[in-house]
Amino acid sequence: MTVVEATLRRIPQPYRDKAIKHRELIKFLMVGGTTWIIDTAVFLLLKTLVLDSKPVTAKVVAVLVATIVSYVLNREWSFRTRGGRERHHEALLFFVISGIGVGVYSAPLWVSRYVFELQEPLVSLVTQEFADFVAGQIVGTLVGMAFRWWAFRRFVWPDQFVRRQTPPA
Repeated sequence: MTVVEATLRRIPQPYRDKAIKHRELIKFLMVGGTTWIIDTAVFLLLKTLVLDSKPVTAKVVAVLVATIVSYVLNREWSFRTRGGRERHHEALLFFVISGIGVGVYSAPLWVSRYVFELQEPLVSLVTQEFADFVAGQIVGTLVGMAFRWWAFRRFVWPDQFVRRQTPPA
């Protein structure tokens, strides 16, 4: 019995059926949570140590690092039952969509800083940092994840390439 099967057996019905039905989404969200931690750590380190006057650049670099990790985890775990494309074609689509996703992820931070002008000296340092975190790490992540979930399933790993699995008993 695999770890997944053992875990599923512990989930009471009807939640078990829902977990099985939405397993790709659950895995995608778990990968997202992992890469969010990576993204947040890289963003905060860069913004604090190297790119303090360029938060959007720090965010873009952080998202790029997290995206590379995301490809590996999504390919090998979240969407492992999907395939059919040559790996280089799949990777190209993934990174093109993720490149668009960088803009989607970064847009709320850009709006916060440069449209709403939530930056020093117009606001306090605490307000600036709070606004950066909310816009970049929460709003940007949620909007970006929704976009990537839709685009990955539509273009990178579409339904036509799904290898159906029978759920464990």
